[in-house]
Amino acid sequence: MDWDEFEEWGRHVSHWAAEYHKSLRDLPVRAQTRPGETIRGLAAAPPSQGEPMDAIMADFERVVMPGMTHWQHPRFFAYFPANATPPSMIAEMLVTTIAAQCMLWQTSPAATEMETVMVDWLRQALALPEGYSGVIQDSASSATLSAVLTMRERAIGYTGNRDGLNGKGTLRVYCSDQVHSSIDRAAWVAGIGQENLVKLPTRGLRHELDVDALRTSICEDRAAGHLPAGIIAITGGTGIGASDDLAAVLDVARAEDLYTHLDAAWAGAAMICEEFREEFWAGVAGYDSIVINPHKWLGAQFDCSVQFLRDPQPQLNTLKIEPEYLKTTGAAVTNYSEWTIPLGRRFRALKLWFLIRSYGLDGLRARLRSHVRWANEICELIREMDGFDIVTEPILSLFTFRCAGDDEAQQRLVDAINDDGRIYLTQGAFQGRKVIRFQVGQFETTRKDVLLAADVIRDVWTRRQ
Repeated sequence: MDWDEFEEWGRHVSHWAAEYHKSLRDLPVRAQTRPGETIRGLAAAPPSQGEPMDAIMADFERVVMPGMTHWQHPRFFAYFPANATPPSMIAEMLVTTIAAQCMLWQTSPAATEMETVMVDWLRQALALPEGYSGVIQDSASSATLSAVLTMRERAIGYTGNRDGLNGKGTLRVYCSDQVHSSIDRAAWVAGIGQENLVKLPTRGLRHELDVDALRTSICEDRAAGHLPAGIIAITGGTGIGASDDLAAVLDVARAEDLYTHLDAAWAGAAMICEEFREEFWAGVAGYDSIVINPHKWLGAQFDCSVQFLRDPQPQLNTLKIEPEYLKTTGAAVTNYSEWTIPLGRRFRALKLWFLIRSYGLDGLRARLRSHVRWANEICELIREMDGFDIVTEPILSLFTFRCAGDDEAQQRLVDAINDDGRIYLTQGAFQGRKVIRFQVGQFETTRKDVLLAADVIRDVWTRRQ
């Protein structure tokens, strides 16, 4: 392909993209294909000769698109959204076109300096104190792993990377039983181990970490000769939206000299709205590491996760490695590859710049507030349906419910709803029972889309009786 042909196909794909988004409501939300169907549509061996783009695009429509679940569909109520707003998509096209590897300041100064400013824009929007800096990661999983590795190294005097973990004692990390599975995986990869990730019970309407149990567990571990390393708190847990009392957890951490990480990957975005901060954000100042995902509720094209750091030095002490070929001479500059596990880095800050400038904070706040309001509305509609119970009340825009019957009945209903195609939901678990999760957060959803989900749930339930 030469650049003239690229220009032609670029126009074609831009038109295709606009038409795709404008017609999403006419498509089933979840892919309706069977396992192996896409494999059967693909050639078993690579071609020896190049093929024309019109043939490739035709096969894309025929083979690929039927097997895609439409995450940008306005009736996507499963998981948490991976939103892609038009301005962030335009920025992503520019990033792809420039195709820079932004690992060091010198490999693209604008990317590094824009990242510094965009992280600070978000710091201000989230009402975090001055002095917090940060870095754009690919996902919350990477930010959490970075924090857990830092907990580990800080607890053993930054000797683990050099010496290994033998003879360092049994490291312990504490959290509630509502944390995301990425916390478990971070404990695995960091060499701490599942058994040493201490999951504690929750209490209260927000299902917050029981700080009395936390204090007791730390005390017992020290008495047993274990080495407490850190605490992971959550604001807006994935399962039911569980949100810890941040100030109470931080008090324990300070008394015990433990490193703290706050997973606010989904719900942290809502803290751009002042009215949510008192309930979900009070006490956030002082956490050593905080992660939010602008690629969820804020509308940045995936992937874009921001990790804020009260002091970056502990993470630099943990992750920084500087062979000769990566050294920067001259003036002191920031090289963000020293703050993260991957060396390679995309120019993720550009889509934040386009996004925030295009909508403004007020425009983003209006959408989030609407999502919270509509989630409460549909929760009440489901509560009023015969045969349904609300299990966990709305926390921001997430709640869970059950239909009449056992756990298998919940799964059958979820599967039937998703096979229907008009909306997409997922199951979850709470207190040993299966629940059905409902979250509102897709960027282009409307009140009509959200309330339609109640009709779909009722229709599918009635047909199954």
